[in-house]
Parts: sequence; structure tokens; C-alpha cells
Amino acid sequence: MLVRNNFHLSYCSNIHPGEGWQQTWENLKRYLPEIKSRVAPDIPFGVGLRLSNKASEELGMGDRLEAFKIWLLENDLYVYTMNGFPYGNFHFKEVKDLVHAPDWTTDDRLDYTFRLIDQLAYLLPRGLTGSISTSPLSYRHWYTSEEFRDKCMKKAARQLARVVVKLYGLEKETGVYIHLDLEPEPDGLMQNSLEVIDFFREYLIPIASEYIEEKIDRMPYDAEEMVLKYINVCYDVCHFSLAYESPQRTFKRFRQTGIRVGKIQLSSALKVVLDGRHDQEKMELLSQFDEPVYLHQVTEVRGDTVKVYQDLPMVLNSKRSFKELRAHFHVPVFLENYGLLDSTQDNILATFEYLRKHEDVCEHLEVETYTWEALPQDLKTSVQECIERELLWVKEKFTNSNE
Repeated sequence: MLVRNNFHLSYCSNIHPGEGWQQTWENLKRYLPEIKSRVAPDIPFGVGLRLSNKASEELGMGDRLEAFKIWLLENDLYVYTMNGFPYGNFHFKEVKDLVHAPDWTTDDRLDYTFRLIDQLAYLLPRGLTGSISTSPLSYRHWYTSEEFRDKCMKKAARQLARVVVKLYGLEKETGVYIHLDLEPEPDGLMQNSLEVIDFFREYLIPIASEYIEEKIDRMPYDAEEMVLKYINVCYDVCHFSLAYESPQRTFKRFRQTGIRVGKIQLSSALKVVLDGRHDQEKMELLSQFDEPVYLHQVTEVRGDTVKVYQDLPMVLNSKRSFKELRAHFHVPVFLENYGLLDSTQDNILATFEYLRKHEDVCEHLEVETYTWEALPQDLKTSVQECIERELLWVKEKFTNSNE
């Protein structure tokens, strides 16, 4: 749905389990029309679609894609963005670092992304821009040496160059503009804005530009401009909060270097302020968020650097004293705190404030609270109620400016 005239807002359907297409569609049919009736009864409602590789393959069989498009039109729904980060299983079974597999050094990741591009191009309403978020290249701890990491970066840049050529060809032939958005997160090969900028400058732009110049005759503009047009960044507010970066700083850095923000994912991380008051109780509350499915990296500021702990137990079992910790756990955006624990909701509000003044930053907004079944029991309501409440909270806070 449109908010503040030109921003598309929805939620990411990765909150709903479903690795195959049939279960995915059953969940979409169950939740989307009802949620739309509550949050956007009189206007079209956008869909942030997550398809696993398996679901994407199955959607391409027979007339399923056509049937899905007809169903969307009949229900006044439209797909404008996809989540192409998790390739395989994403619920109930252990995911952890496998969320990055296969990474951007592989043809499996490339083929999956190509298929999502084709499917989004078919579903996307004419005149709209499409976005697909994807992984930050790979998982940092799979590449322990600098030499190994350098090879990974080069290979990933070559693969992304092929994406640029495909997206350029798609737009030239059909007029459909889609961008692929790299999503930095803790322990990804890109964790923060400076690492994104380094990858673009040192790897992606020079490697992809050379490839593009070989593959495309009579380019309409400079190869570097093509890279920056088709490869963007997915700004996940939770992830950049874990990097202790303010939205103002991050968006300014990207603007100054020509890197575009293709999609903004709205989510909060957990924040634990340890100031000598109820510290033991706070750590005990934090331990309730330790669950076996996802990685929950924890970050803290040490001097001029941000220290990343690979998973929550590393902090819970530590004998060190901490002043402030932030934990990678996507919690509902409408809650500022959880008893003695806080959230990074303030970064979402700061993002809204920036967007009000700089409306050209990005047009795609997506609420992403996917760890629903992993939340402590006392924080749960129904999934549908949570989604509706999150969307209405975003709509109210973003639309009602203090200007």
C-alpha cells in the first residue's frame, strides 16, 4: 500500500512457514486478504514475497504463475518486492549460518536469483519498479583468511556482473526495471556501510564494469552507472543498528558514493543496557531469546570498533562485564521495550525522520519480523494480529510527521 504518497509498504511473507509453493500459496491466501481488509481496505495492498528455491521452481511449473497473478489481481494485491536471501528451509529446522548457503560464489545462487527476477518481472504491475533483496555475498566465518576472502569477493563480483547484464536486458526488452539489493548483516561478508562501499569500489564496480563492456555493445551510459543502477543495498534497520550506525550517517555515506538504497526493511533488534541496575535480571531475560533455529549475533562497541559475537550463547556464557549489548533478533517494531530489555525502535523512527526530508532515498518499505515462532511465549499474539499491528504502527508513525 502507498504511504506518504510515494512509498510502498508491506510485510515480508517469510514470517509464514512454507518451503514448497503449495504451502506458501496456502499461507498467502489465508493471511493476505484478511490483513488487507484491516490495513488497506480501499486501496491496493503490496506484497513482500519470499520464495524459497523450491517454491520458486514449483511456481514456474504449468500455469501456476499465471494463476497466482490472476489471484493477486482479483484480491487487489500486487507484488513489488521479493526476499531472495534465504534459499532453502527457513523455519523450525536449524538454519543458523546456512541462511547464507549457497553463497554468491555459486551458480545455484545465481540461477535462483535469475528465476526470481523473471517471476517478479511477470508479476510486477506496469510502471512500478521491482526489488529483490539478497545475501551480503557470504558468511564471514567460511572465509577465514584474507586471501580466501579476496577470492570470494572477486567471484561474487563476477556473478553480480551477470545479474547486471540480465537486468539491463530485461529493462531494454520489456521496460521493466528491477534492482537487486545486497543486505549487510552481522558476520556477513558485508556488515556495515564502510564494508559495502569498499566492496563496490574495490571489487564490484571495476570487475562488473569490465564484464559489462565485453558483453554489451553500444551501451546507453557508462558501465559504472549501470552497476549502480541495478545493484543496490537493502537497508535493514535492525542490521545497521547492530553495527551502531545511525540512519543519517549511513544514508549520507551511500549518497556521497553513488550507492543506491533499493529497499528498507523495518525491524528492531534487542538492546540491553547494563548500568548496574537489574543487570542479572536483564541477562536472564536475554537468555529467553536463545533458540536453536537462527543465529543471533550480539554486538558491542569496544573503543572505535564494533565487536561481533557469533551467537547469543557466547555472550550468555561469558564472564566479561558489558555496558551495552545489541542482539540480532527481529522483534515486533511497535514495542519500544520488553520489560527490562529495550529495542532499537529509535533507529526506525530516525529512519522515518530522514525519509520525510529525503523522499528520493528509497520507495520500497517492508516490515520484517520473521522470528515469530521463536519469540518468548509472553510476547506472542496471533501472527495476523502482530502483522496488522506492525503495519498500522508504521503507517501512523511514518505518515504523522512532526514537521
